[in-house]
Amino acid sequence: MPREFQFQVSPEVAAQEVLLKQHVAKLFQVSPQDIQKVNVVKRSVDARQKSIKINIKAIVYLVGEEYHETTIGIPEYPNVENAQEVIVVGAGPAGLFAALQLIEKGLKPIVLERGKDVRGRRRDLKAINRDHVVNPESNYCFGEGGAGTYSDGKLYTRSKKRGDVDRILQLLVAYGASSEILVEAHPHIGTNKLPQIIQDIREKIIEHGGKVLFETKVTDILIKNNEVKGIVTQYGNTILAPNIILATGHSARDIFELLYQKGIEIEAKPFALGVRAEHPQSLIDSIQYSCDFRGQYLPPAPYSVVKQVNGRGMYSFCMCPGGVIAPCATAEGEVVTNGWSPSKRDQATANSGIVVELRLEDFKPFAKFGPLAGMEFQKDIEQRAWRLAGQTQKVPAQRMVDFSQRKTSAEIPKTSYVPGTTSIELGEVFPGFLTQTMRQGFQEFGKSMKGYFTNEAILHAPESRTSSPVRISRDPQTLEHIQIKGLYPCGEGAGYAGGIISAAIDGEKCALKIAENLKK
Repeated sequence: MPREFQFQVSPEVAAQEVLLKQHVAKLFQVSPQDIQKVNVVKRSVDARQKSIKINIKAIVYLVGEEYHETTIGIPEYPNVENAQEVIVVGAGPAGLFAALQLIEKGLKPIVLERGKDVRGRRRDLKAINRDHVVNPESNYCFGEGGAGTYSDGKLYTRSKKRGDVDRILQLLVAYGASSEILVEAHPHIGTNKLPQIIQDIREKIIEHGGKVLFETKVTDILIKNNEVKGIVTQYGNTILAPNIILATGHSARDIFELLYQKGIEIEAKPFALGVRAEHPQSLIDSIQYSCDFRGQYLPPAPYSVVKQVNGRGMYSFCMCPGGVIAPCATAEGEVVTNGWSPSKRDQATANSGIVVELRLEDFKPFAKFGPLAGMEFQKDIEQRAWRLAGQTQKVPAQRMVDFSQRKTSAEIPKTSYVPGTTSIELGEVFPGFLTQTMRQGFQEFGKSMKGYFTNEAILHAPESRTSSPVRISRDPQTLEHIQIKGLYPCGEGAGYAGGIISAAIDGEKCALKIAENLKK
């Protein structure tokens, strides 16, 4: 009878199947030849002690016990070419997984994406990095796959209550992701591998009768008697359908403005804002692993840190080991940072958003904008940073200790942020309460992580798109908008998700609710 075991081994043993079998054989008090298979189901790094261990949960099969290699296949989808149509606005994780779920339930998704397909986006990303030109419809945030495609592909979520995390991970494996994402405690695909996965999902949607329309921007939502009737595109075309999944992401400000202008209820939502801090990866390794060199069997070290500073939470966000900082503006006249890592996480630097929680009262200077006050607060900082850094895609930057000591850095070394940096005292970028919290907070971080508070670390400003500044009101049971029948606010942009997995889950949930309603 196969048995499940949990145990710890050295990184070297965990990385080599032969050594792992030998270790398990000792636990079982049998010969290694008697071990047919050590099937690792969960793996994580335990770096709390000086001697670093790998936690492993595995199912052990002895010789003679039945073992079959598990293969994860793509579901058998019906052809929905002539089925009831559902409009899906946005081809990020919420929109794409909603579309797949609609097809599973026999409905035809029409996916509208304002940006380009996943390959076409690359030219526009190069233009941001090389020429400082921002295409407001095709950038790191807009385009096939959404912000996640070219922003790392982290799959970790604390939101287990939101839905079936394993189902989303298994679907990603079915579409080409490594099965390692089912095992690792903090799964990650990598920006270099995500485009093909996203393309394969899109092709499957089309193959089974769905539609995917790129460079198609929604400029109006047609509503009659508080029921959706369809949408209007930037070309003046009308697409009619009685159900719309609105999965536009956290940066689609024009959609928030459209809803507000039409009197469709939305509300300001707290979010977090700060900087993106970059350290040498070797320094983070030495802090986290308490060693001079991590060796070949340990992954580049991540970190997670949370502090209460001046009564506010200040914490790391979207930490990227062995990664780079990317320019994520969605319009001219603003600068925005984010981070990503390739699948091997083999870059020389580590970066993380370091952000401070905001409250609704922080948006009072923008109260005239009503529920868009948080969005205008966000825009004001991004635009100020753009002006201070030279009105290109360069960002304001400062060494960490210099920032805490209110000193403009004499020089900024080259960082992973390709458009470049301008040395600025970052207190000029942020409101006083934010600056004060961050100055003190970095010193507090240094007390928890010895060596973290250093002038080797370069702060890039701002990290401002952590989550949506708006929540689009919906009924918690039906998931429909509280006013508008047939409108399903969905994912990060609507304020109901916080990352690839939770957004994908929310997309599926909205699709299922539509399927349920249509059967009534």
